[in-house]
Amino acid sequence: MQDAAIGKGSNSVNLRLFNERVILTALRRLGSASKADLARYANLTNNTAGVIVRELEQQHLVRTEGKRSGQRGQPATLLSLNADGAYSVGVKVGRRSLETILVDFSGQLLDQRRHERAFPLPEEATALLLADIAEVRRALPTSGSGRLAGLGVATPYHMGSWRRELDIPSEAYRAWNEFDITRALAIGTGLEVFAENDGTAAAVAELFQGHGRELDDFVYVFIGTAVGGGVILGGHYHRGTSGNAGDLGLMPVPPSRLGSAPQPRGRYDILLTRASVNSLIRHLRAAAVVIERRADLDAAIASHGAEVAEWLEDCTEALVPPLLSAACMLDVRTIVLDGDLPKAVIEDLISRLTTALATATPEAREVLEVRMGTIGRRAAAIGAAILPLHLNFSPNREILMGQ
Repeated sequence: MQDAAIGKGSNSVNLRLFNERVILTALRRLGSASKADLARYANLTNNTAGVIVRELEQQHLVRTEGKRSGQRGQPATLLSLNADGAYSVGVKVGRRSLETILVDFSGQLLDQRRHERAFPLPEEATALLLADIAEVRRALPTSGSGRLAGLGVATPYHMGSWRRELDIPSEAYRAWNEFDITRALAIGTGLEVFAENDGTAAAVAELFQGHGRELDDFVYVFIGTAVGGGVILGGHYHRGTSGNAGDLGLMPVPPSRLGSAPQPRGRYDILLTRASVNSLIRHLRAAAVVIERRADLDAAIASHGAEVAEWLEDCTEALVPPLLSAACMLDVRTIVLDGDLPKAVIEDLISRLTTALATATPEAREVLEVRMGTIGRRAAAIGAAILPLHLNFSPNREILMGQ
């Protein structure tokens, strides 16, 4: 009887923790909600939801923010995440840049650092990131030093691969494939580290701070140095067996017709050769444009409209088959597209994609809606910073962390 009682008590605690995490996830997605909203979201009675909310308020994770207006009856009290409840650091390790940010429990940016580095080697990147992490940690309020939830890391899969497709200049860059950046940062900071593919991390940012607040299902695409993405189904992000769900960059596509593109080894190329910031830089350099820094690229985009239009046409053509394939396999109706490019370029690409997808959509299928992402260039870093805040308080923590 004693063992049964202990088991029952343990299950009760686990259930309470699960429901707390469901409510915190709901508030992270919704931004604000009433107790009745949260009860419906978590499939709880109003009384149970109220008890859980009071416990979360005592833990300083949830706060009251005011009354809902514009509806009949007594206005409902709105709840939101308490920004001071916890903090997190996020790092994006890229092939052309390194970013470090500090966010509060609501995901708002408090401090940031960024370095433009074309294909940095692991030791250089680690040293820069450790220094930046130390700097942003100093921006924590005094009362928040003990509430740092961890360090989120977003990094491309196999950083040192695809040298031909990404014009990586040095064979030494392959050192990344044998380097564990997550472990190096964990040792250097003493923090618990939560790591994801950079495309998945960017999708996490969109899920909790963008279109994910109204869409439960979509494919997310981010055009950076390479091209990647993530999968959102049922209001949750999906990692896949190796953490690379939604990695469109390696999907086969026909070779580019641009003279600036490298020739594939076989009949097909891969998407990142054609749909990436690197492919745009390559095309502009073929027109004798000098591009060394981010400012050079932005200036070249503004002054070389013909070359940008050529790249956009090629990029659109390359994206259509992978996007249609992904939508058919996952049965989603929306693509959210973002990138490390000026807003006008993303808008132009979305316009072209909308037209091309309408033409290519098979009979008896709905034409995909393509939406512009809401986060922008910092999406992977923001998503990385959200990871510790979400995973530490997620009802699916064990699944998402592979436990």
